[in-house]
Amino acid sequence: MNVRRLSVDPLAAARRLLGAVLVGRGVSAVVVEVEAYGGPDHGSWPDPASHSYRGPTGRNSVMFGPAGRLYTYRSHGIHICANVVCATDGVAGAVLLRAAKVESGLPVAQRRRGDSVRPVALARGPGNLCSALGITMDDNGIDLFARMSPIRIVLGEQQSVVEGPRVGVSKAADRPWRFCLTGRPEVSLYRRSPRAPAPGESD
Repeated sequence: MNVRRLSVDPLAAARRLLGAVLVGRGVSAVVVEVEAYGGPDHGSWPDPASHSYRGPTGRNSVMFGPAGRLYTYRSHGIHICANVVCATDGVAGAVLLRAAKVESGLPVAQRRRGDSVRPVALARGPGNLCSALGITMDDNGIDLFARMSPIRIVLGEQQSVVEGPRVGVSKAADRPWRFCLTGRPEVSLYRRSPRAPAPGESD
């Protein structure tokens, strides 16, 4: 089963999600950029930049499994971001979907994002990705591999990737936990958080 391919550590899951096809409400897109996030300090992959770092809460409980669920949240109270839960049930880990290339349903995605947005940028950035595919906060916790799910994902074959530091995090800012497909124009620009330590002074 595809979900078993995500029952692994966040870094392995992130690599496996690149090239996957995400299908949501009339639009399908190929995932071209992701970021891995771990869990609590006492867990297998301690990650102070993760929502799950301080343990399970009502907000982040989906991150603790099972794998293959969608974890959504609002960034700065505005933009919806989507994560694919990985690891095993009870162990926190997730992969943020940062960018995708719209493959079908282009008019639908364009209508959701606005006529002034270029096709290459329709799903560039986690908030824009969710907007283009119609992902909402109501999708939090859905099974991405369920046949009748409004948002589904189909994993592909392992592909060549580029790795680098995560975007916009102030803690664990130097970890090379951001992955993208080589040479894809849909990948977002790297922006380091102004609150992060100088490069080389973070883990």
